[in-house]
Amino acid sequence: MQANTLSGGFTDPATQSAHAFRSVMEAMARPGAIQDIHGAAPPAPLSPAMGAVLLTLCDTQTPVYLAGDMDCQAVRAWLAFHTGAPLVGPAHCMFAVGKWDALAPLAVYPIGTSEYPDRSATLIVECSELAASGATLTGPGIKETATLSLPELDAFQANRTLFPLGLDFIFTCGERLAALPRSTEVTRSSSEAITQVGAS
Repeated sequence: MQANTLSGGFTDPATQSAHAFRSVMEAMARPGAIQDIHGAAPPAPLSPAMGAVLLTLCDTQTPVYLAGDMDCQAVRAWLAFHTGAPLVGPAHCMFAVGKWDALAPLAVYPIGTSEYPDRSATLIVECSELAASGATLTGPGIKETATLSLPELDAFQANRTLFPLGLDFIFTCGERLAALPRSTEVTRSSSEAITQVGAS
């Protein structure tokens, strides 16, 4: 077994996993709010934030789908050693991991059922940037509005129409993360709308 498979996990699991779990829960409770998350050093192409989220949320009972370049031997071995999470296809996952384009189409992931809306997937999306700008967010956990750089708008607006079914999203970049639960309304920011009108 390679050394990089054995390394990169939490060095102080009890403390670091508690801090990481709090960061994830804060992100889900406050959509659009960017949180710091530390403690993991996974193999590329996983970011430290994505690695910490996987260490925190995944175990032998949480099937994971690796999309695109995330589905490589280094990531598979690291995830198996540190979490034991089984790897599955998108239709049967609890967590899907990848860059936005690689995770398409969203229709392949479970969105829950009317009896069990919680039996849906959470997509952990690796982003090249994560900023408090871009799309406007409203809904539970947001005092008035929040803004977040999203890869697109249409997919999240369509996902919201499925509520209480639908997908939840965690966005990671470097050692930061933000979340977009299915309950959040997503609209184009006023500045973007003005720019588009001016360009038309």
